[in-house]
Amino acid sequence: MLRKSIAQWATVAGLALVGAATVQAAEPIIIGQSAPLTGSNKELGEDIRDGALAYFHKVNADGGINGRKIELITLDDQNKTDLSKQNTAELLDKHNAVALFGYASTTLSKPAMPHVEKAKVPFVAPFTGADWMRTFRPLVFNHRAGYGDELEKVIEHYTTFGLKRFAVLHHDDTVGSENLAAVERALKARDLKAVSIASIKRTQKDIAQEVATVVKSNPEVVICTTLYRTTADFVKQSRKLGLNAQVVSLSFAGSTALAGALGEAGLGVVMSQVVPTPTKASVPIVREYHDAIKAIAPDKVHSFTGLESYIAAKILVEGVRRAGPNVTRASLLKGLESINNYDLGGYVVSFSPKDHNGSKYVGLTILGRDLAFKD
Repeated sequence: MLRKSIAQWATVAGLALVGAATVQAAEPIIIGQSAPLTGSNKELGEDIRDGALAYFHKVNADGGINGRKIELITLDDQNKTDLSKQNTAELLDKHNAVALFGYASTTLSKPAMPHVEKAKVPFVAPFTGADWMRTFRPLVFNHRAGYGDELEKVIEHYTTFGLKRFAVLHHDDTVGSENLAAVERALKARDLKAVSIASIKRTQKDIAQEVATVVKSNPEVVICTTLYRTTADFVKQSRKLGLNAQVVSLSFAGSTALAGALGEAGLGVVMSQVVPTPTKASVPIVREYHDAIKAIAPDKVHSFTGLESYIAAKILVEGVRRAGPNVTRASLLKGLESINNYDLGGYVVSFSPKDHNGSKYVGLTILGRDLAFKD
């Protein structure tokens, strides 16, 4: 398993003990993470890890929290549920993490939950907007808008311009069904129904039949709630069949991965986002992210996922600050719940003891000729 922690940067910066000095530094505050650093979805896992590392490095360079450094321990789960479960147990039992952070999906978060509940440890910023994670759970803190919020924004936007013919492409699983239900609710509220619905298994490679079904229904807008590869395949195949509809993807696909898979075939594809555009330096939190990521990875490409993780790490650290000098899992829980109308620099988050869904921010972006999603 691959481990990467902020201690690497601390050593480079000369923060380690010098010579045979007997004075010991305060113990670090351990944050645990299981993420796909190899295998499928590795780009997503790396972006989540690196965005968080950028903020933790910034905090540590300023002296840490109450003289203690933040250390992120990331274990590779290869996007496999059994490894996510195993990693969670190790992070809690061996490393005594005060919080778990930044798991890359609902699929990887679910196996962790029995360990989370047994240890009563805060589970912060799972990278998912699925209903399963947003239903109130006392230990889970969602920093971002849900998929339902994204889908409502998409449908509101296009119906405002008079478009009525919507098709849906979704995965044949629990999260995919939840997304379909969210689309149907939003359409029903406007006295509309989907003109076609295509259900695809996550491991399915041949989607020709589903593509043909959607194209035949002559939609004006196609909403894809699928992973990036399936979405890209749909766009390429449907355009060869003459589809002229607007294709919209949820943030779920990952903008960097989707843009790379689409290439020029994806010009004009729209994607909903749950954070500001990461190249928009006029937004204070974006500008701060640029400076922080440059300090640890000067060549790192700015991404929506990296910015989202940076924001999530900043929220977590604010909770640590509020938890007091001797932070525990219980005091961190209370610290996070005390965060209300916290403006991180153009992105506001609120929690309470009865509501752990921090934000409903949703924006729409479009893939331009520079092959990047921008608003």
